This record gives sequence, C-alpha cells and structure tokens, in this order.
Amino acid sequence: MDDVNPKAMLAEYRASIDNIDAALIHMLAERFRCTKAVGVLKATHGLPPADPAREQTQIERLRRLADDAQLDPDFAEKFLNFIIREVIRHHEAIAASNGTENSTASRGGQQTT
Repeated sequence: MDDVNPKAMLAEYRASIDNIDAALIHMLAERFRCTKAVGVLKATHGLPPADPAREQTQIERLRRLADDAQLDPDFAEKFLNFIIREVIRHHEAIAASNGTENSTASRGGQQTT
C-alpha cells in the first residue's frame, strides 16, 4: 500500500511553482528597472540602444549557467533573446524621447513603455 497522497503532493508542488513564478516576476521587474536606467544613460550620452557584443556575451554566459543548472541551454537562449528584444524596444523608446524618462529611472520607478 502506498502512503502517498497525490492531491496533497500536487498542492505542495503547485504552491512551490506559484512562489517561484512570483519570484520570477519580481526579478524581471528589478531587471527592467536596471535596464531602463541603462537606456536613459545611453540616450543621454548618444549611445545606441542595442549592443550586439554585450548581447552575445550574455547569451553565451546564460547558456553556460543553464547547462550547469541542468536547464536546456536552447530554452535559456530563447528566453534571454525575448528579454533582450524587449529591452532594446524600451531603449529605442527612451532614445526617441531624448532620455526624458530619466527622473523615473533614477527613482527606480516602473517603466512607462
């Protein structure tokens, strides 16, 4: 006879997943606060919104981290590419506004784009 209660175990797994999802959202929000500040800095100093060399370095680093964590590196790369595209889109919007989103970024505020 098996003493495992599958419904209770499922509830525990789902609670863990919910906590991890919440942490992911908060980490992404923090990441985008940082990248917004980078976008303002780039716009203020006339730097391009995209940095392909940095992006490639990050992709390679994340692929290694994913492999070390036993996560599919291809998945990690797709995920990072999605984030990079969104960051560049935000940087382009900041550049188009001549970096006027500076006061919000310096206070760590939410993105407006």
